[in-house]
Amino acid sequence: MPQLRIALAQVNATVGDLSGNASLVVDWTRKAREGGAHLVVFPEMVLTGYPVEDLAIRTSFARASAEALESLARTLEEAGLGDIATFVGYLEHDSVGPRNAAAVLHGGRVVARQCKHHLPNYGVFDERRYFKPGSSLDIVRINGVEVGMAICEDLWQDHGPTSALGDAGVDLVVSPNASPYERNKDDQRLPLVIRRAAEAGAPLAYCNLVGGQDELVFDGDSLVVSPDGHLIGRAPQFVEHLMLVDFDLPGGREYEQGQIGDFYVRRVFISDAIPAYEPLPAPRVFEPLSDEAEVWHALVTGLRDYVHKNGFRSVVFGLSGGIDSAVVAALAVDALGADSVHGISMPSSYSSDHSKSDAYDLAQRTGLHFTTEPIGDMVSVYVDQLKLTGLAEENIQARCRGMLLMGLSNQHGHLVLATGNKSELAVGYSTIYGDAVGGYAPIKDVFKTLVFSLARWRNTEAEKRGEVPPIPENSITKPPSAELRPGQVDTDSLPDYDLLDSLLTLYVDGDRGHDDLIAAGFDPALVDRVLRMVDKAEYKRRQYPPGTKISIKAFGRDRRLPITNGWREG
Repeated sequence: MPQLRIALAQVNATVGDLSGNASLVVDWTRKAREGGAHLVVFPEMVLTGYPVEDLAIRTSFARASAEALESLARTLEEAGLGDIATFVGYLEHDSVGPRNAAAVLHGGRVVARQCKHHLPNYGVFDERRYFKPGSSLDIVRINGVEVGMAICEDLWQDHGPTSALGDAGVDLVVSPNASPYERNKDDQRLPLVIRRAAEAGAPLAYCNLVGGQDELVFDGDSLVVSPDGHLIGRAPQFVEHLMLVDFDLPGGREYEQGQIGDFYVRRVFISDAIPAYEPLPAPRVFEPLSDEAEVWHALVTGLRDYVHKNGFRSVVFGLSGGIDSAVVAALAVDALGADSVHGISMPSSYSSDHSKSDAYDLAQRTGLHFTTEPIGDMVSVYVDQLKLTGLAEENIQARCRGMLLMGLSNQHGHLVLATGNKSELAVGYSTIYGDAVGGYAPIKDVFKTLVFSLARWRNTEAEKRGEVPPIPENSITKPPSAELRPGQVDTDSLPDYDLLDSLLTLYVDGDRGHDDLIAAGFDPALVDRVLRMVDKAEYKRRQYPPGTKISIKAFGRDRRLPITNGWREG
């Protein structure tokens, strides 16, 4: 049977950086060539980065994408890499409009293309409408082996291209993807790839993007499965990786083309016979990360790429001694290195001794830059001049801290990190222009109970490696408090976080209504109170910085309600 060695290049592209992404393709194609590959597959829209959002409707960007594709084909040939079939995702713009597309580059030319339907202007393209009748499927023949392509959402469609490719009798299906990370997504991903391989009657190689793009993070986890459901190879999560896989495939089919169902199948010959060679050992099957490890790596990746891809060299944030700022500090040090992280203790007259000592302890444990900037005098100016009391006095403390951080950001070029969590954002337990200031919010999509779990997990991992745990135990065990008035704790204003988060998970992430929540066993008065808080806080959430998405319903990207809204549950 014909042999074929393929490479899946799980890489980290940057949206809009056409030249940088083209160089990335050249570099990883060279690595594939050094590994003896005949075919290399890159993720969906690797040339443009993903998702391109409003760039999709700019004709100037679409033209530049098309030109970059043609130029890339020539560059690969000039680099001595033209004999490798290179599958590259890009943005096409034709009479239909902007479209998600992939091309096969070989011999200095674009030899095959596959375009999906019109791309709507969505944050992550909703591709459920699928191919129109009469769409074409290009199949390339390498060493007598027929290789078909299914782009990302193709896999989610019943009776779609994978069915047509099976009817066409392909020997191998490759699937370029840009599938964003969510918790437990692998519970769907692997079974789906297995089903589509069986449907196609051929091995399926799924190549996913890795890295952060604004709120989204891509976890890689590229897969190769056999038509009988055997997992042949699996790439690690959250890192760039080249996976090489050898196949002995049937090949030798008649070289015909024509209509199959709604698809016109076009076969493209691109390679002479390949001499027999000694196959590599089977690729490694990397085990999926645990839930806490997966979330931690997602948050680290999202923060690192947001900082680096936007040209920042350092970050700054309020280090209060509490659990949220402690977890953000540990994430930032893991993502950027301690020398790029600046924690500022900003005590007021209500700050406890332990909040100051816990902040200092964390700084010593992690090695980040630590400074103390008291805010008492700044607060007094506002309180005395405006005669502020009660909530107004509490909030002016948070706002003085916000101004202080933004001043340091302007002075030194740091990116300010907001340290609020999803539970607080949900119920509006934050201060606009105070603790809500910043350019990025690493734990914005992390419920408070998960923040505690991540802190314990990170400390345990440090102990396993013989390192000092980064987060002080007291930051984990003491009652959470904003310390804006004497003796204040969060439970003065909020239900216990275990109870609150269980309700919010159903209401926010699950879109369950008032009656559903009561039927689930929650106290009616609690449901009324929490839903009222959530619904009234939409205007605050709209003004919060972006942050890494890890759930099915992240504020700002997936869940967006009218601010002016007369509808109330219950």
